[in-house]
Amino acid sequence: MITAGTVKAHSDALHLVAQFAIRTAPVPIDRITRGLGVKVQYGAFDDELSGMAFIKEGVPIIGVNSLHNLNRQRFTIAHELGHVRLHRDQLELAVHVDKGSLRRDALAHEGTDKTEIEANAFAAELLMPGPILEAMGVGADIDLEDDVLVASLAKKLKVSTMALQYRLQRL
Repeated sequence: MITAGTVKAHSDALHLVAQFAIRTAPVPIDRITRGLGVKVQYGAFDDELSGMAFIKEGVPIIGVNSLHNLNRQRFTIAHELGHVRLHRDQLELAVHVDKGSLRRDALAHEGTDKTEIEANAFAAELLMPGPILEAMGVGADIDLEDDVLVASLAKKLKVSTMALQYRLQRL
């Protein structure tokens, strides 16, 4: 579902891709967060907890579950960066905690949790930007049933196959 919030999320992610002159995969999410002055901290959280974002003394901080695999950590960082960029006013008031990155709970499934939908849209565009997908020869006509192709692309992008399929379904 396209909303003003998801349009802004995609636009802001593409702005960062241009700002950091990213032309090839994988997107260097750590370089982007450092360049934006966002501190990333890793910790062994409960398995259900993917990450969190908050503001402390004016500095945005992203917490990432160090027990999750690296591709999931990358998506979590991008997702939480989406909250920092799109929902900073909310982070000024409270810590935002995410249980699962591509949330499959009732709110996300029904498309009613606006902030999570926007953060997911931001993360998907940032880690799998349209221009890089196009340069890789990936278009809306990709065969999502071709597991070998999807796995190969996901490996190059350093994202999960689930995240890539989510992104490609929305092209």
